[in-house]
Amino acid sequence: MISGVATEVLLASAALALYAYAGYPLLLWLIGLRRPALRRHPAPADWPAITVVIPVYNGADVIRATIDAVLALDYPVERRQVMVVSDASTDGTDALVAAYVARGVELVRLERRVGKTAAENAALGRSRGEIVVNTDAAIRLHPQAAKELVLALADPSVGAASGRDVSVGTAETNATLSESSYVGYEMWVRELETRLGGIVGASGSLYAIRRDLQVSLPPTVARDFAAVLVARERGYRAVSVPRAVCFVPRGRSLRQEYRRKVRTMTRGLETLWHKRRLLDPGRDGVFAWMLFSHKLCRWLVPWAGLTALGATVLLASGTSWAQWLLAGWAIGAGLALVGWWWPEDGAAPHVLAAPAYLAGAQVAALHAWWNVLRRTAAPTWEPTQRPGARGGAASSSFEPRPERKA
Repeated sequence: MISGVATEVLLASAALALYAYAGYPLLLWLIGLRRPALRRHPAPADWPAITVVIPVYNGADVIRATIDAVLALDYPVERRQVMVVSDASTDGTDALVAAYVARGVELVRLERRVGKTAAENAALGRSRGEIVVNTDAAIRLHPQAAKELVLALADPSVGAASGRDVSVGTAETNATLSESSYVGYEMWVRELETRLGGIVGASGSLYAIRRDLQVSLPPTVARDFAAVLVARERGYRAVSVPRAVCFVPRGRSLRQEYRRKVRTMTRGLETLWHKRRLLDPGRDGVFAWMLFSHKLCRWLVPWAGLTALGATVLLASGTSWAQWLLAGWAIGAGLALVGWWWPEDGAAPHVLAAPAYLAGAQVAALHAWWNVLRRTAAPTWEPTQRPGARGGAASSSFEPRPERKA
């Protein structure tokens, strides 16, 4: 009796993980076979006014290069407002931004730390553009990125447009090389969702939204995720724009990546709870299914993994295949632990780094659930320190070239 239940639990757990990462994209692909790709609108005679918002906290190492990249965007200068919101920075960031005031860059300084979402809230009343482009202080934009987002928003049914992240790195970020593969996978899924109707979450590194949809949000939610949900509530859809490229340097280490994932998933769960009515299939149909599959199912996979491990332990005492499976669990855990504790200044072999990255992501999700269930606030926004994303425009340590998938 116990073995039968344990086997069913093990199969159900495996089915959830398989559906979340393979079954759902497969269904998207099949359903979208006869759907047209996102249509690229022709360039308008007069480009709409945009506001580029860059929240930053202690970004002295990166902010100049980021501002230079934004100022280099191929977009009419007279139709562009650039606003940097300093979240009470203490490292000289504000002085560096102030040096760009003569070139039209506006500095909004907050006198106390409030976090990224609240910092972006502070920009609402100062935004003059018809479209607000939100980006990060440690990434680089392709010169055509802003125009591509604006062209997507030329479709009156589109309320938000998300850029395409390209994960880049240097030899010192080999420990997080698997992040490149995951980012590529995530961008592919968003393209499938766009063909079917629209994405369920935007890129926090780069997305654009109509100004009337850029509303004030509770500081505990993730604005990039919430922006898509707000657009949906207002009758709009959100899309992924493959031509709107932003280059995102990987973090320095698995531990740093772990902290980032805990923070983003905690806010993601808070956001989903805040907009939970959109999970009602009777109200939102296909979008509710996509939101459930892409977000909630993935966040449930770590719980399924724990359940599967428990079922395997129960079965291992009397079933040979379960003993082999348990041995596989042990080997994977061993590789992950060695990869996790590999010296950060050394290039861990991918056979160690990949299991460590995968295991770290699952544990981070459990940590995020623990935060939410205990009503513990997400860690205060602490921008990821990204190697190669430092210095001025002339810095040669960052090369915006996509890597091959691992």
